[in-house]
Amino acid sequence: MILLQCDRVTKSFGVDTILQDIKLEIKNGERAALVGRNGSGKTTLLKIITGELSYDHGDVIIPKAVSLGFLAQDTGMNSSKSIWEEMLSVFEGTIKLEKELRSLEEQIADPAVYSDQAKYDDIMKLYDAKQEEFQSSGGFRYEADIRSILAGLNFDSFSYDEPIQSLSGGQKTRLALAKLLLTKPDLLILDEPTNHLDIKTLTWLENFLNGYDGAVLVVSHDRYFLDRIVTKVYEVVHTKAKVYHGNYTDFLNERDKQAELQQKAYEKQQGEIEKLETFVQKNLARASTTKRAQSRRRKLETMERINAPLSDQKSATIAFSIKEKSGNDVIRAKDLSFSYGDKSILNQLQLAVSRGESVAFIGPNGTGKSTLLKLLGGRFQPTEGEIMLGSKVTVGYYDQEQSELNSKKTVLQELWDEYPHVYERDIRTVLGRFLFTGDEVLKSVASLSGGEKARLVLSKLMMKKANLLLFDEPTNHLDLDSKEVLEEALLDYPGTMIFVSHDRYFLNRLSTRTLEFQDGQLDEYLGNYDYYIEKKTEEEERVRLLELEQEEQTPTTTESSSPPQVAKQDFIQGKEDKKEARKRQRRIDALEAEVETLEERNEELQALLLQPDVYEDYAKATDVQNELDQNETVIEQLLEEWQELQT
Repeated sequence: MILLQCDRVTKSFGVDTILQDIKLEIKNGERAALVGRNGSGKTTLLKIITGELSYDHGDVIIPKAVSLGFLAQDTGMNSSKSIWEEMLSVFEGTIKLEKELRSLEEQIADPAVYSDQAKYDDIMKLYDAKQEEFQSSGGFRYEADIRSILAGLNFDSFSYDEPIQSLSGGQKTRLALAKLLLTKPDLLILDEPTNHLDIKTLTWLENFLNGYDGAVLVVSHDRYFLDRIVTKVYEVVHTKAKVYHGNYTDFLNERDKQAELQQKAYEKQQGEIEKLETFVQKNLARASTTKRAQSRRRKLETMERINAPLSDQKSATIAFSIKEKSGNDVIRAKDLSFSYGDKSILNQLQLAVSRGESVAFIGPNGTGKSTLLKLLGGRFQPTEGEIMLGSKVTVGYYDQEQSELNSKKTVLQELWDEYPHVYERDIRTVLGRFLFTGDEVLKSVASLSGGEKARLVLSKLMMKKANLLLFDEPTNHLDLDSKEVLEEALLDYPGTMIFVSHDRYFLNRLSTRTLEFQDGQLDEYLGNYDYYIEKKTEEEERVRLLELEQEEQTPTTTESSSPPQVAKQDFIQGKEDKKEARKRQRRIDALEAEVETLEERNEELQALLLQPDVYEDYAKATDVQNELDQNETVIEQLLEEWQELQT
């Protein structure tokens, strides 16, 4: 069943066309993403779909029976109710039914009714109908549903009697999401739902949405989230929307592949056009060739022209360098403790970071990640213990709150005042690399968006050329393109990094060591986020196995294989199955990467065969062809193994 259709939807603000001829379709059960640069029109399209904005042309078709639920970006919840009362308000109809059932039960128990068969039958008939309606509306589980969703969104430590007005902005946003999920609409429309969520809560939300009965349309900058959730991607670019099937990584690969094919087709056609135009110019005036020239001119006139791939908006150009190399021991914390008043945040921590490492801090909100980063960066002073910088270490700090920006300054002043001895043209050049061009450098800092402020802070950090970078949520406020540009720059950075992030895609690409915050202490994992998840799973399996072994040792009167023994055997078998599945998936990924590399090499070889200096040289051409043939043989073997692993 189609839940939503957009047919040639167009929207302009004044003379600026934001969306043009947008086509979009969501079916029941689908998980679709809407992606694109900040300002490309994604949120505008969501507001058109939900009726918050009008549109100029086209149609938005939603069947009458279809219910929509919309969570706008950073939606707050203003309510005088408590957490529990607000969640109960979703089930007002169910609660009313429950009261009616209790009233009917009292009537059924009344002797006067019981003795009147006709009246009794009427009440029982009504009771059965109400009970069926109560059951279908989730009446027997609505309180359990509320507790489950509140716990999943990290409200399990809260008193449910706590007034909503006392919550922070981020907590109110999470509560708005909880209420929306409880309504269970046919189509969930979510604009940046992962804001304000830690990794544990993100994982819960992903599992919830993957098991959701309805459809989901989501705007998100969380690439790991998109990879796990969506099966279809609409990219909004240059006022249009183009659909790709698969998750976010599939979309990136397919978009790049299509752009490459279009570029090749464009270049090939341009070469053909040039030859035809040259022939026409040279031969049109000659009597002996004029007919052929006219024929080629008609071909040019009727030719369906292939457009060059539209380049996306300009990307930032980021590169982090260092003034000098630090010593091998970069930073060390010994017996480090920190408290806010009577509340202990960090307790006797030990930390040592060496040159070239990329260390990630992860853990739930409030466990002390940003606090430790501020201590390492000199923003806070420890309650106990000491922090020692190594030889020649210079520190650059990125604050997610962007609190060091002066809202009264212009963009140009903000950077130039930090480096007054640098020429203005050089400052403008740096700002241009971060997409502040022309008069944009004269904009006030106060007027900048979150993403623009993030780019400004990064420009200051780039100018510092520090050999130790401390990042607190560096990908917050950045669109998908800016995140990828930042990642590429940091992958090439020759210094040392320590960062706090909830962006699991970012963590996977950059971290060489992962430190998890638990109860004021650090647990170390020598790898990226996926490695951390694998090791956490193994730890949980070990704990479960120990529990089963203890149950097995408990005396039993049963002679046959006891339930604990069966559970242990099942667990061990399941563990082995998961291990084999992970091993098989790693091999599948390796095979796919190897095939892709060989195919790219074959394209290069085929291009070589078309070059005169190769095809005119028999020896060279033979060598190229032999390599092509060998690669094709290897590809066939790899694909056979890939096919076997898939079955």
